[in-house]
Amino acid sequence: MKYIDGKLFKEMLLSGMNSLGNNQARIDALNVFPVPDGDTGTNMYLTFSSGVNDALAVDSNSVGVIAKALSRGLLMGARGNSGVITSQIFRGFYQAVADDEKIDAMQLANALVNGSRVAYKAVMRPVEGTILTVVREAADYTYAYCTTNNVTDCREVLAKMVEEARISLDFTPELLPVLKEVGVVDSGGAGLLSILEGMLSALDGNVIQAESSAASHDEASQTKIEGEGEFGFCTEFILRLSEQGMKHFSEEGFRNELSTIGNSIVCVQDDDLVKIHVHTLEPDKAIKMGKRQGRFVKLKVENMTDQHENILEKEKEEYEEMASEHKEYGLIAVAAGDGLAKMFRDLRVDIVISGGQTMNPSTEDFIKAIDRLNCDHIFILPNNSNIVMAAQQAASVYEDKDIRVLPSKTVPQGLSACIMFNPDVDADENEAEMEEAIAGVKSGEVTYAIKDTTYEGLDIKAGEYMGIFGKAIVVSKPDMMEVTKDLLKQMLDEDSELVTLIYGEDAMKEQAEELQNYVEEISDAEVEIYSGKQPVYSFIIGVE
Repeated sequence: MKYIDGKLFKEMLLSGMNSLGNNQARIDALNVFPVPDGDTGTNMYLTFSSGVNDALAVDSNSVGVIAKALSRGLLMGARGNSGVITSQIFRGFYQAVADDEKIDAMQLANALVNGSRVAYKAVMRPVEGTILTVVREAADYTYAYCTTNNVTDCREVLAKMVEEARISLDFTPELLPVLKEVGVVDSGGAGLLSILEGMLSALDGNVIQAESSAASHDEASQTKIEGEGEFGFCTEFILRLSEQGMKHFSEEGFRNELSTIGNSIVCVQDDDLVKIHVHTLEPDKAIKMGKRQGRFVKLKVENMTDQHENILEKEKEEYEEMASEHKEYGLIAVAAGDGLAKMFRDLRVDIVISGGQTMNPSTEDFIKAIDRLNCDHIFILPNNSNIVMAAQQAASVYEDKDIRVLPSKTVPQGLSACIMFNPDVDADENEAEMEEAIAGVKSGEVTYAIKDTTYEGLDIKAGEYMGIFGKAIVVSKPDMMEVTKDLLKQMLDEDSELVTLIYGEDAMKEQAEELQNYVEEISDAEVEIYSGKQPVYSFIIGVE
């Protein structure tokens, strides 16, 4: 195959998107931390599908024009670090083919190399053993092979890229010790390989089709964006399989069963635990399906229709008010949970973007928030390490606005930064004071494990509660309160003055008060209790 034209390029993109979607749950399961998010596959799929859908809508047969639409769509739809890096890979690809109606083998090889270069430049501190390593090694080895062997076949180029990406991916555990300890390869690299495999399949004349769960996920994301159709109930639960369930449960079979009543389906099994997510108008039927397989470890049902209508009305009112009011400063924060959102609003935050560990906001979410503010200076608080890059990418879109993304990687860091914000001083002084506050707070979370694993020598069992101190899992036990007390004991020292204790939707105020008494018994620190109503984390803790 001497050339790739626009028609074939679109088929490659569609096949790559479907390949990624079909492998989404498997890639989610590769995440190192056994926390209930597993979002790499989801973030990459939502990112890539955003770009591909824009590219497919272009009425052109020019590879350059299609790649431009792809790059723009990826930019706007990028979620999480893996999604942002994916968007940068294809941004570099577009830059290399921008003026081309069709591309030959060496142009394809060069575009892949440029994609890896642009992606590396986008990351302040590149880490080897990640998607960056996979794209760099695969592209470099492919380019060297093509120049040495005078390759003129586009299929041969992409086949070599897939081959080298697979080799590089398999070696990632040797570069990142934590991957080796857990026994997985890098999830972002696995996502990139799925895209490349899908694109190669299209070159072979076989455009991969979306399986039901991947197709429904894409439909659900489109419904959320366009505001059409039914919203229904977001139904999530974790099952512990019965003895019979262990014998007969099938991920594919259960996904197919759920597809008869809903969409946006995620079904991931790890030994005797199964995580389920489905959007349906009949949540009772989904629950009955689950009951037949075992008992519920966790269950949540939310009415998305009511949420959507309330959000639309509220956003309309807020937008009209903000657009007409000019201010010197605007603050944007990311938080999940009504209580956390209120905490940030009480600290002068203008817009709280709903998101966090289980759903990372996209670049476009940040851009929409920025556009709602009529301010001279805007500070963004991502409050999650996997959201910082999307916020930075959104800020880079603007040349005529002073937008500063603060390095808050936890909720306590974001809250401490907001407390230090002073509308009466200049932007540089505010930035310095807020960053100092971020550096001065210790953060902890309590959540549950979704799979058996070992992390830095600590044995973790699925269903147990884990205490996370900074970036490390420091304790894992069956009892939530015991875990939280152990975590607090490790976080507190003789210099600790204030403990901020935020309890989530699966914890109670009485439990928070018990923890307050515990802190006061073992230290002189003052304790402030808040109801964050956050999902995933039973407790979020800040120590200053």
